[in-house]
Amino acid sequence: MSDQNPWTTLATRWVYDNPWIAVREDRVLNPGGGEGVYGVVRFKNRAVGVIPVDDAGHTWLVGQYRYALGHYSWEIPMGGHPVEEPEEDGALRELREETGLRAGRLDTLLEVDLSNSVTDERGVVYLARELTPGPTDFDETEAIELRRLPFDEALAMALDGRIRDTLSVAGLCALGLRRQTFGL
Repeated sequence: MSDQNPWTTLATRWVYDNPWIAVREDRVLNPGGGEGVYGVVRFKNRAVGVIPVDDAGHTWLVGQYRYALGHYSWEIPMGGHPVEEPEEDGALRELREETGLRAGRLDTLLEVDLSNSVTDERGVVYLARELTPGPTDFDETEAIELRRLPFDEALAMALDGRIRDTLSVAGLCALGLRRQTFGL
């Protein structure tokens, strides 16, 4: 299959905008030639996740109620960072704010496209090591619970559905498959 775009955009209009997202509606001709409407959510930040692993093989999860989903969620430390900021800086900041940890070493685990049928959101997950503790700095929108646990337990949570967040599941599984590459 070709990398050429089989869609034709006839018109675009922006229908919503806030500090985090903008929504546009495109009138299109789809690949079959039919006319339709396609909505696209444009994220103003990039998603960045971090899996901290200490010398004992433990990691940290962040638990919080997710308003949009209407339920509590266990996740790796993560957040959004401005697109003009280096992703590594965003990862280190999110790690520090949500866990209090500082990392001496950061390695890229994977990059993913999140919900690519309706958004342009990209995500990257890092492995953080050489950790030192410090104070957390939660945003006013965060009521966070921290949990330190063996990495294998966090991986089991991703595999059995106790962790359902896409970036967390993908990151934990990627590290589970590649742990020898990182000497874990």
